Amino acid sequence: MLQSDTEFTPIADHIRSNVMRQGFMTHVGAEVTDLTRGTCVLSVDRRPELLQQNGFFHGGVTAFLIDNATTIAAATVKGQAALTAEYKLNLLAPASGDRLICRARVVKPGRQVSVVAADVFCIIDGAEKHTATALASIAMIDQAMAPKVVS
Repeated sequence: MLQSDTEFTPIADHIRSNVMRQGFMTHVGAEVTDLTRGTCVLSVDRRPELLQQNGFFHGGVTAFLIDNATTIAAATVKGQAALTAEYKLNLLAPASGDRLICRARVVKPGRQVSVVAADVFCIIDGAEKHTATALASIAMIDQAMAPKVVS
């Protein structure tokens, strides 16, 4: 049974706060642009330091967005701490344009492992181009263990 939106608000606020404390998130300049139960959208604007030698977004930026967005999406289901266990990333096309957007959605929530899919798009002249897709296994962590794991 899904909880009402009012019950999700404190979960979303907690997740957003935690995510923005991640040094790498701020270093890359990524932002949470949408967060609902079972989904997360992260995006990042084009900057020279995020590009590889040919002027495309570096594959590591795409991988980071997928890693973080899939974990965040899994955490939104019950507000439970989560860590990436594994993901399979397919790079479909070079990521150019002005912005990268990663949309993650929980495919199968689980008590111990959740399965989450993600797609990455780049924005070129206002249009989206699909550049990557991924499937992730996200380990759900007992809240009592989370402070021990995180610290």
